[in-house]
Amino acid sequence: MAGKDRSNEIRISRVYDAPVKMVWDAWTDPTQVALWWGPRGFTLTTHSKDLRPGGHWTYTMHGPDGTDYENTTFYHEVEPYARLVYDHGANDDRPPLFRVTATFAEEEGQTRLELRFTLASPEVAEQTRQFIKKAGGDATWDRLAEHLAEESTGRRPFFINRSFATPIDTMFQMWTDPAHLSAWLAPTGFTMTYLRADIRPGASSLWKMTNGQGITMYAHAEYREIAGPHRIVYVQNFCDENEALCRHPLASTWPAYMLTRVTLTEEGPDRTRVTIESATHGEATPLELETFVAGRTGMTSGWTGAFDKLEEVLTAVDVNGVPRGGLLVR
Repeated sequence: MAGKDRSNEIRISRVYDAPVKMVWDAWTDPTQVALWWGPRGFTLTTHSKDLRPGGHWTYTMHGPDGTDYENTTFYHEVEPYARLVYDHGANDDRPPLFRVTATFAEEEGQTRLELRFTLASPEVAEQTRQFIKKAGGDATWDRLAEHLAEESTGRRPFFINRSFATPIDTMFQMWTDPAHLSAWLAPTGFTMTYLRADIRPGASSLWKMTNGQGITMYAHAEYREIAGPHRIVYVQNFCDENEALCRHPLASTWPAYMLTRVTLTEEGPDRTRVTIESATHGEATPLELETFVAGRTGMTSGWTGAFDKLEEVLTAVDVNGVPRGGLLVR
């Protein structure tokens, strides 16, 4: 894996399945921004907003533990439906933390959002990256995707993204080779064993996950699409060891079937972004849908732990996905 980034900038690129006007409005309308801004579990109160060069946005972020975070944004450039430049993170006790440049570009009905955070030095940028990761701040952009999906289609999916310093072909192997998948896909504290693995369109797999402390879960996946090296789509359900359908052992009102789309995007020759989109599949009751939506924070935690393990596995394989030293980290 590559070393630490020595740039004083943090860059984020996302493509949203919504037109530019909808994405811009979600960013600039205080009522909408309150529905998605900040890490999962945070809420937001806007006190004033003056969206123009020289204007400001004053708001309070409310953490899930009850802590309030006062913020004032100062706008430098406002080009409707195209560009925002502003200083972020100021309050009465501190100057702005960094400058943000956000550009919005329409691509075949979708919107490419490019974010550039400019900090004082590479060292400060690295500290900020680690802070954002620890605080779950990257989930902000996933929450925006969820908000846009609900606004445009009424769907209520779950999104999570993560970038990895590895080529896209290697990442595709991490998702389609059972030996690799079983090393990282289970949540933190669980191990995973494939009882049957046939990862190809129209086929299915069965696996077992256990925490060694009395909790054992079986899951079945049916693969709808495997389009290397960019896309994997599958329907998953919990089951017993004989593959009979059953409910989540820890959540009886969890939806019976989930549709997951995995999209791999090249961010450079040796960097790949993984986008997970999960949603209920088939008929789901209102209670099941609400259980799913309420579980987004838990899903974020589960995928984050899995992605942390994936990063460890990637240090143990070469660019061709071959384990270094003949052994794969388990």
